[in-house]
Amino acid sequence: MGQEIENSSFSEADHGEFRARLREETKVLKRWFDERTFNHALQFTAGLELEAWLIDQNHLPSPKNEEFLATLKDPDIVAELSKFNFEINAAPLVLTDDALSQTQSALETIWSKCERAAETLSLHPVAIGILPTVRDEMLQPDWMSDSNRYRALNRELFLRRRREPLHICIEREERIDYRCDHIMLEAACTSLQAHLKINQEDAVRFYNAAVIAAAPLIAATANSPFLYGKSLWDETRIPAFEQVTALEGFLDAEGRNVKRVTLGTGYLRHSFLELFLENLSYPILLPALEDDASKLPHLRLQNGTVWRWVRPILGFDGRDNPHLRIEHRVMPAGPSIIDTVANLALCHGLVLALGRTDIPPESEIPFEHARANFYACARDGLKAQVDWRGKSVNVQSLLLERLLPDARDALVREGVHTHALDYYFAEVLEPRLRSGRNGAGWQRSVIECNGVNFQALTERYAEFQATGTPVHTWTV
Repeated sequence: MGQEIENSSFSEADHGEFRARLREETKVLKRWFDERTFNHALQFTAGLELEAWLIDQNHLPSPKNEEFLATLKDPDIVAELSKFNFEINAAPLVLTDDALSQTQSALETIWSKCERAAETLSLHPVAIGILPTVRDEMLQPDWMSDSNRYRALNRELFLRRRREPLHICIEREERIDYRCDHIMLEAACTSLQAHLKINQEDAVRFYNAAVIAAAPLIAATANSPFLYGKSLWDETRIPAFEQVTALEGFLDAEGRNVKRVTLGTGYLRHSFLELFLENLSYPILLPALEDDASKLPHLRLQNGTVWRWVRPILGFDGRDNPHLRIEHRVMPAGPSIIDTVANLALCHGLVLALGRTDIPPESEIPFEHARANFYACARDGLKAQVDWRGKSVNVQSLLLERLLPDARDALVREGVHTHALDYYFAEVLEPRLRSGRNGAGWQRSVIECNGVNFQALTERYAEFQATGTPVHTWTV
């Protein structure tokens, strides 16, 4: 959810001053774009954030992240929205040579450390999109992490909604329909966030490619089919996250109200600056004021409260030089470390492949089709039909026949070791896609074969995750 802030309540004067500073920093950012100030690199750098759960011996969420983090004493592992969530921030790596193998090794080391710390508290860490055993009474403000940022977000969102409750309505095989007066459902939506550092001159092509890639990527990686005991979308995180942060933003070209969680309003035309200018149209949720404006803190804080599924990031290196990144937020956490690294490979490979085609895919796939594809894949997973370059195709076939080979080839061109690519693509992604056994597919199969018992499902999931094997090999 982002950086901590000093206060949890704000005055109208704070809002006014923050907006003034936000506008000034946006002018500075425009000058940086005009002067091409951003770091330029010959190779891509990739990073990740992985959100996860703490569960007890009954496989229920356990609100003990404060004790867990105190045991860990690792600055790269931090609290998330709920007391039963935490987040891992892995060190970025240049996307070449053995980057994928190094990522797997680093995640396995960090995860083992998390397991040992959790064990001292009779807990277990689990990476999954939505935990099947989470219940509404666990997603209440009392379970919110002790954080000014989260308290402020909750308060400010409902002030801007004039205290009108949120309406959560999600339907597929079954349906949930209820109202709530807090943002805690967001804590049920844990994700894998992939970061890719890019050069300014490439930003438009790669950002548009990332938007187009969102649909097949979410179909391949879906891992959130159940919420509150209901069988819903294959990736229920998508509608849940969007609805629990519903706040009027501004009207797009089609007259639709653009919310704070969105795939966007269209493709980029000229630069990343378009997205930061668009941020000025959103209401301010966290008007926390900073004295040092050298790194544009108000602009970055505002950007951190607009949760685009594909988000632009302004970052700084150790020498305070600014750079640009794409943060891809559509993938759920889990099912295993191997699956996680394979998902990252697919994500980066798709963005690079689509971003470097001779004919830009955005010229053949209208944004409205990319948007419709995204929600179709979130709902129906690998069974979804998508509109791809003017043809209606099954996304599972599209991935197997075209996108998977293209993504692999794109990573080969970056110098990623072929033996690693052979493993993650041929031994993990391809059999997962051919079998239809992603995380969501496996969870549904367990319920279909063994009956509706979400505690047993969670127990089985945690046991298999601990083996480190990819999900398509898990039995039901």
